Amino acid sequence: MTKKYGITHRTIRDLWKRAIQTKEANKPYIVESKYKNCGRKRVVVPPNILESRPIGEHTCIRDVATCLDLAPSTVWRLIKRGEIKAHSNPLHLALTDANKIRRVEWILSLIQEDTIQRHPIYKVMYDFIHIDEKWFYITKKTQRVYLAHEEKVPYRAAKSSKLIPKAMFLGAVTRPRCFGQCTFDGKTEIFPFINRVAAQRDSKNRPRGSIEIKPTESVNQEVYRSMLIKQLIPTILRKLPSKGPSIIFIQQDNSRVHITNDDPIWQQHNRQGGLTFILTQQHPNSPDCNILDLGLFRSIQSLMHKKMPKNMTELITVVEDAFRELHPKTLTNVWILLQHHLSEILKVKVEAVAFLNPNRDQQQTQALTKNEDATQTTEIIQEAYD
Repeated sequence: MTKKYGITHRTIRDLWKRAIQTKEANKPYIVESKYKNCGRKRVVVPPNILESRPIGEHTCIRDVATCLDLAPSTVWRLIKRGEIKAHSNPLHLALTDANKIRRVEWILSLIQEDTIQRHPIYKVMYDFIHIDEKWFYITKKTQRVYLAHEEKVPYRAAKSSKLIPKAMFLGAVTRPRCFGQCTFDGKTEIFPFINRVAAQRDSKNRPRGSIEIKPTESVNQEVYRSMLIKQLIPTILRKLPSKGPSIIFIQQDNSRVHITNDDPIWQQHNRQGGLTFILTQQHPNSPDCNILDLGLFRSIQSLMHKKMPKNMTELITVVEDAFRELHPKTLTNVWILLQHHLSEILKVKVEAVAFLNPNRDQQQTQALTKNEDATQTTEIIQEAYD
């Protein structure tokens, strides 16, 4: 009852006690509250005041207080009560009409054809391997930590706050095989783009001739092709379950340094161990349709920054350890999130209907846009698929 009505245990106990007393005296129940607010009344803000003002005029608490003609402390209490909400507005990639068509066509290709007319079901996608590159920095400019009352603030320093040492990694994952027991965690590997060179002179850190690890300064097509052929394919052959699809699609984005499936050198190495590897290009301006960009890189980054590496060798070690420490459930959840994300893209009827079928009546399209019924969504997917 306290959860339902938002009152304390003592209030319910007193109310119950009064009910028992009135019942024994054969009197009508008295349930009105004895609470009387004699203090200052709460400030109630009409919801349309902030909506009517330009968004640039209420980007901080002081601006909001000026718009509402209130004190900043009152605005803070309104935020704590949930009457005003704080929001971080991200900058999204602009999608062209052609990009939207490509997105829908790609999503429709992932739906099982025999389920289109009933309830759309996505393919298991065990034959997809998502790959992507990311820069990992040794440290962040600002690191939040919680200290004891008498603990000293740690001192962090670097030669430049803009040129923080970093290294590029290529991550490769596929969907985990978990049916009660996890037989394959889906984590193929994460590869650093590094060079191992011998030190040319002595220093206080290492003698001359010792092997140093330096990040690759420029990742071009030759370096990328060598990474795919010499490291990615052997790792897939070693880790991927033997009982699986014979054709593996390697999904990559449209970076200029990436090679295509028609690359002559790639064609000489894309058939190994009874498997055929096909490079597929991700549709433009859609990093949210890649598992690594959708949530996996953020998970790895949050784990590796807890180790606080000091040099490039430690950075590579902590990133690889963070990749291995990821629980298979995390990767499974991201794959499920991808399917929900694809469904939400299809629910935007302007993409699935207006662009694929521009002859549809405008009023009918607007009516379908407001309708979130699953049957109606299935009909839209069927029409777009046709």
